Amino acid sequence: MSTSTSPNQATSTAYWTVGPEQGELRREELPAPGHGEALVCALYSGISKGTEMVVHHARVPECIAEEMAAPHQEGHFPSPVKFGYLSVGVVEDGPADWVGKTVFCLHPHQDRYVVPVESLTVVPENVPARRAVLTGTVETAVNALWEAGPRLGDRVAVIGAGLVGGMVAKLLRSFPLGRLQLIDVDPAKRAFADTLGVDFCHPDDALPDCDIVIHCSASQAGLERALQLVGDEGEIIEMSWYADRRITLPLGEDFHARRLSIRASQVGVVARARRHRRTTADRLELAVSLLADPVFDTFLTGTSAFSALPDVVQRLSDSSLHALCHVIEYPADDAPATETTR
Repeated sequence: MSTSTSPNQATSTAYWTVGPEQGELRREELPAPGHGEALVCALYSGISKGTEMVVHHARVPECIAEEMAAPHQEGHFPSPVKFGYLSVGVVEDGPADWVGKTVFCLHPHQDRYVVPVESLTVVPENVPARRAVLTGTVETAVNALWEAGPRLGDRVAVIGAGLVGGMVAKLLRSFPLGRLQLIDVDPAKRAFADTLGVDFCHPDDALPDCDIVIHCSASQAGLERALQLVGDEGEIIEMSWYADRRITLPLGEDFHARRLSIRASQVGVVARARRHRRTTADRLELAVSLLADPVFDTFLTGTSAFSALPDVVQRLSDSSLHALCHVIEYPADDAPATETTR
């Protein structure tokens, strides 16, 4: 499906979810940038598998559809909707001091787009543009650590060695903790943890009496294990989003007797502990600066051409393609779809 445009109207191409497990590229009109706006030519975008698969499967609960809308999203859940939030490009037109800058934007998958310059975060020269697609995920991890507030000598467990869990563990690696374990049921994740410099273990072998457990597995079993691993009066930071799934927990056991706490972390607002002294722009600038570390390339597990995006999303959905963060490349010549995996 395509949107009709006038012959002289500039256009762009964007990815839209048009039904359950259905996506397509649509051509649409591209407005000229107005005062304080910039035209961005995309270089790369990243697929945030967890949330984007929820959208792909039309599983965003109606009661929170408005709250879950991404910046610059168009359309409404369940569909048709233009969704996504990990885009890196170069400013092609706009204020003179922005033209030519490489920028990150919380924008859906689209080859060219116009946004207010306030929506852009400049990518430092020591951060490659491809790696910078992780800015939004690092931002999520930063927010969780602001929520958790780990202290000197703490014993911390991260359950779920996926994109978000691995990112949290990577950032925690630089904290002066007493203990840090990255926990997952998949033994193949050990090599990933080793690359990050973090101790790995199976849930059955994880050490108890944690001060903080950060849960990222999006599974009932993972959250149950978090309740078992956290120490008395300890806190679980819940980063998983279950969408329309119902989760059952054994709160009739020792949850009350040990005075445990489960607290949500969601990147939509700055964590309460920093909300009065940090803006979302501050948080993004911090996140992109952290990406100077080359170890973050470990999270980038494949690249495909923009023209292949509908097929890539479906393959991620049916698990025929495995990835932490799959990168979409926007070649200037609109080359045929190609794919590489690491």
